Formats: sequence, C-alpha cells, structure tokens
Amino acid sequence: MVTEGYRGRVAPYVDRLATPFLSWSPNRLSGVALGLSALAGLLAVAARWTSPLLFLAVSLLIFFSGMFDVLDGAVARRTGRASVRGDFLDHVFDRYADLFIVLGLAFSSYAYPSLALLALVSLLLTSYMGTQAQAVGAGRSYGGLLTRADRLLALSLATFLEFDLSLPWPWAPSEPLSRIHAFGLTFTVIDLALVYFVIAGQWTALSRAWAVYRQLPERPA
Repeated sequence: MVTEGYRGRVAPYVDRLATPFLSWSPNRLSGVALGLSALAGLLAVAARWTSPLLFLAVSLLIFFSGMFDVLDGAVARRTGRASVRGDFLDHVFDRYADLFIVLGLAFSSYAYPSLALLALVSLLLTSYMGTQAQAVGAGRSYGGLLTRADRLLALSLATFLEFDLSLPWPWAPSEPLSRIHAFGLTFTVIDLALVYFVIAGQWTALSRAWAVYRQLPERPA
C-alpha cells in the first residue's frame, strides 16, 4: 500500500481537479481538509451510541479530507502562492487531522483505545522523521510503507468496510463479518488497519531515520 510511487502518474489528474479551486486560498483548502477530518472523528464517536452505518459518512469524509489536502498544494503551485508559511501550516493541520480521526476511532467502541494510541504514536513518529530530515538539511523524506496518502486511503477503506460488513445481508452469518477472532481477542476491520499502522508506521519511521543518518557527515560541521 505505497502510493508515493504513483505521485507522478496522478499529478495531471490532481491538476485537473484543482482547476475549479484556483480562486481559493491554499490555506482555505487546508482548513477544509482539517474540518472534514474533525467531522469524521466526531461521527466515529457518534457511532458508539447509534449505528455502524455512520461509518459510511466517516469513510467519505476521510476520503474528501485527503482530496482537499492534495488540492491545497496543487492550487498553491499553479497560482504561485506556494510559501514556507503555507507549507508549515499544512503540516500542522495534517497532524491535527490525524489526531482527530484516530481519537474518534478510539472512542467509537469499534477499535481498542490502546491500539489506537499506539497507531497514533506511530503516525506522529513517521511524520516527525520526515520533517526532521528536512530540518537537518537532508531534504524532506517521503519514503516508507506508510505515507500520509496510504493511511488516509487505509482509514477510508477500513471505515467503509466497517459500514458494509455490518449490514444485515441475507447471506451474512449471525455475527457481523467485521469481527475477527485472534489471540483471544475480537478485532474489527478498523483494528486491523490500526495494527498495520503500528507495524508499518514504526518500520517507516525507523527506515527514514536510518536513511537520513547515513547521509549525515560524521565530522562536526
């Protein structure tokens, strides 16, 4: 699930999608992405007391949050409004968006809170290693198994499956298909996504750290 390698291929489509938003401020697009993520987190919490059917809305909100997060950079480049301040604000919003979504899932009762916490730590470490590489002059690091696009797609898919597999299909067993038993525990599809985040996130963070460490000089600057 590594989408970074497809960045060049999808760039023309992103530019086409960005065309209707060229009059918008890139910061406004970043704000919309953050707002959609916050709403997704709130609806995930609401599913605790209502129905897993809400996860359809959560899935769509996460997907469109990712779309607007991509569009802000495309609009900034096409309109000549790209700036260090805007890039910084975008990263700040991205981290809070991750926080809102994962915390929403943690309180939804469809994910183990401890697992969500471990996943959130892995996501933040992954992002930290990427920006820290830039801070020490090694250039922004986007590599690894878990880029931001990867995790947004995984979260959107997992929440959609939580909605879909919880429906009372005629051929469904008495227990929802979204429940998987292993190691004496019961996992939802969302739990499985969070397990992937923990493993792939740590792998990505450590691989980024090692790659940057090897680039840095041993002698004092």
